[in-house]
Amino acid sequence: MSDTTAGLLQVGLLLAALALCYRPLGGYMARVFTSERDLRVEKVIYRLVGVDSKADQRWSAYAVSLLAFSFASVVLLYALLRLQEHLPLSIGMAGVDPALAFNTAASFVTNTNWQAYSGETAMGHLAQMGGLAVQNFVSGAVGIAVAVALIRGFTRSRTDRLGNFWVDLVRACFRILLPIAVVSTVVLIASGVVQNLSGGTDIATLAGGHQTITGGPVASQEVIKELGTNGGGFYNANSAHPFENPTPFTNLFEIFLLLLIPVSLTRTFGLMVGDRKQGYAVLGVMASIWAVLVVAVTTLEVRHPGVALQAAGGAMEGKETRFGEWASSLFAVSTTGTSTGAVDSFHSSYTGVGGGLLIFNMGLGEIAPGGVGTGLYGMLVLAILTVFVAGLMVGRTPEYLRKKITAREMKLVSLNILTMPLLVLIGTGIAMSFAAPRASMLNAGPHGLSEVLYAFVSASNNNGSAFAGLSANTDFYNIALGLCMLAGRFVPIVLVLALAGSLARQAEVPRTGGTLPTHGPLFAGMLGGVAVIVAGLTFFPVLALGPLAEGLA
Repeated sequence: MSDTTAGLLQVGLLLAALALCYRPLGGYMARVFTSERDLRVEKVIYRLVGVDSKADQRWSAYAVSLLAFSFASVVLLYALLRLQEHLPLSIGMAGVDPALAFNTAASFVTNTNWQAYSGETAMGHLAQMGGLAVQNFVSGAVGIAVAVALIRGFTRSRTDRLGNFWVDLVRACFRILLPIAVVSTVVLIASGVVQNLSGGTDIATLAGGHQTITGGPVASQEVIKELGTNGGGFYNANSAHPFENPTPFTNLFEIFLLLLIPVSLTRTFGLMVGDRKQGYAVLGVMASIWAVLVVAVTTLEVRHPGVALQAAGGAMEGKETRFGEWASSLFAVSTTGTSTGAVDSFHSSYTGVGGGLLIFNMGLGEIAPGGVGTGLYGMLVLAILTVFVAGLMVGRTPEYLRKKITAREMKLVSLNILTMPLLVLIGTGIAMSFAAPRASMLNAGPHGLSEVLYAFVSASNNNGSAFAGLSANTDFYNIALGLCMLAGRFVPIVLVLALAGSLARQAEVPRTGGTLPTHGPLFAGMLGGVAVIVAGLTFFPVLALGPLAEGLA
């Protein structure tokens, strides 16, 4: 079987699996967040933390609950990492240095999972299971909760209530993430992914030396890192490591997991707003952007001009021979489009323009299809901007899902859209202005700029993947990227919740002949255009100095 045939078959199987799960999972999640009934285990949790599950919260109270929970998570995870050597199951690992512990705690709580350390040489089993894996669940659940709160902003009228953060958090964990993770972990274990509590196995190398191969609860963490669009690898090589991703089947299954919930949430959205076509329109835009980027990156990696690349049969540097260019490109586009950050190849080794497209994919705001929850609410923010632009073009007051888009909503949307680019461009500018941060670049010229730009785009978008050519475990990068992760996560979340509260207070407006249909191809095309143009205008200059310059050279 040729590489092209195998690659097309993988894409076809992936799309078929997602299509098969779209209706049942999307419908199930809609029922989860509209049900009035609490499960028994949920009732126990509510009693333990003193939560009234029937109490609705204003958007401000919802935001305060979310921020308080996240702040406590950062503090507890930081303490766990610092005190690791004194705790059980440390397997001899020392406590993590302060700047790195801050960076790691901020990273996992914000669903970024950027790693400036090697997991197999820095983290014991308790830190992996009780710290990092737990945050993989709850940070993903936080994203889903915010998306659901924004949907309620559209469906409710003349109220200042958006639901209960604690209920949404618990339900997302116990009814959605945990059941899928348990089943998927069994699949990965059966497929050869490691799952044990071994402190390591000593082996003799071919050169006559000895090496310790660290074991651990890999399969369970691998599942939630993909399912929750987290991305932190148990090993430094991440999903390129054979203990995390041993076969082409596990590789395809992991891509399926990282796309599953973001894709299915569009149906949840359509069902909750009472118009399934709205969900299909959003999904169509997400899928179109994803498909274009998959084709473009794969083509560049398979058929990029150049004597060395053509002699090798493609751009195989930094890619696993088990997967090749097709599966690696499919994984790369999917992970940079979902705020996941897991990698099965190293993006620094991609062709100049191919790596630039991965940066641009994150620069879109990771909306194709985006992270769990974050992709949906990011796309809805752009949808509001789109109807506003359309309203200006025809001279009508913009409306979306029977809610008027007023000056207040547009201010919140504008601040949301500007947050990430400001963090990226200011952070990259500061890093390139001082000698110490520049010393961490392993490459000079355009590729070195791409390494730094990728790091700040990844952190500010809560992606977590890296160009792998930047020595980021320094005090500057640990602190600067940690601050970008926190601001890139929580500033947009607060703005989205404020937007949801503003929409919920409005009364529904009836549709008229002048109302712009937001479920057809015309609006979907406009929405995709707005997404690409916003990112293009923002990042094209710096992309021209980095990956585009490298590619043209």
